Amino acid sequence: MSVSPPAQRLHLGCGNEILPNWINHDLVPLPGVDVVHDLEDFPWPFETDQFSEVRMHHVLEHLSNPVRTIEELHRVLEPGGVLQVRVPYWNSPDWATDPTHRVAFNEYSFDYFDPTTYQGRERPYYSTARFSIRSKTYWIKPAVKYLPVRNRSARAVLSALARHLGGVIWVVEWDLVALKDGAAPQ
Repeated sequence: MSVSPPAQRLHLGCGNEILPNWINHDLVPLPGVDVVHDLEDFPWPFETDQFSEVRMHHVLEHLSNPVRTIEELHRVLEPGGVLQVRVPYWNSPDWATDPTHRVAFNEYSFDYFDPTTYQGRERPYYSTARFSIRSKTYWIKPAVKYLPVRNRSARAVLSALARHLGGVIWVVEWDLVALKDGAAPQ
């Protein structure tokens, strides 16, 4: 009887947040980091279809080529693998205050990779990487603690307010499912 190896999970840009049973990556050789690698150096030192899950919190906005990065994430994820990406919202104070932030994101940024969205259908030539958007969460910061907003109607109101007022949505998080081998969106 053969036993399948356990699914591998990758935590990119882990910093000091070392997750047990994950491959922890960072640019700096901090304690607990398993792989030290510059994410701007392609290809990454991982096999194609190696991971069932990739977590990338507050990393993508620091990289100069987000489309190439998304394509590399797609490569290392297995078919149906889940990418969790979290970035500061384009007009939040967190985005504007960090001088190392290079790219801004809003609630539609990942629609270009989802073939079921208008942007994904109209501009499929932007990238060959395809993902299904499983969920989207807005994080607001009414005082000092982030609060998740998952309700679609509440997100619509927050989006309208954030576009006009700023500082309403601080962070956006997506769970994206890697579409490969002609698999239909989930």
